[in-house]
Amino acid sequence: MRKVVKFLAIAAALFAGGQHSAEAAFVGAPMGLRGAMQYIKFDQPTLAPMAFTIFCLKYKDECKPRPQQIVFRGGRLKLTAERMAQLQEINHRVNIAIRPEPNLEGLRGEKWLLHPTSGDCNDYAVTKRHDLIAKGFPARSLLLSEVVTTWGEHHLVVVVRTFSGDLVLDSLTGHILPWSKKSYRWVRIQMPKNPNYWASLGGDRDA
Repeated sequence: MRKVVKFLAIAAALFAGGQHSAEAAFVGAPMGLRGAMQYIKFDQPTLAPMAFTIFCLKYKDECKPRPQQIVFRGGRLKLTAERMAQLQEINHRVNIAIRPEPNLEGLRGEKWLLHPTSGDCNDYAVTKRHDLIAKGFPARSLLLSEVVTTWGEHHLVVVVRTFSGDLVLDSLTGHILPWSKKSYRWVRIQMPKNPNYWASLGGDRDA
């Protein structure tokens, strides 16, 4: 009964929408609740975005497989209070450091850049991933993912794969939320073993 009460308390904190209470609940989630967390389900291999391929030609180190990082249990990260604080700090810092500048030229105008003074969602996402890896986060746990917003726009985010759930770093908000709480249509995502390989996403949540 105590476990059920604790689970309901954590769920209430997440649904309340308060950033600090929700994120604290995730960090403190007990072992018994991990089965209740929802994770991204990788589907079929698919092509990477063309702009990502061009990005890799410009920033080769960002796309190198890292064989020294052994992928075990799906390559998930243990989410500690310190790591959560780092996620919050980098998500906030990058969101305010880059001035929003929409790409009005479509696919032809897509240029994924690290630390530009202005840019679109792609620049925010690759910069956040770069900065987190520089902080010591394993690349296998930081995956770029393409989504479609409720208003039909293609958008790039960073998914942080943890044992406490898959979290999303997003240029549209300072809140770090579970992927299942984002009202996006999920299109494709990098694979943990090799960032050059991408997969489509299944419609079901996978624990």
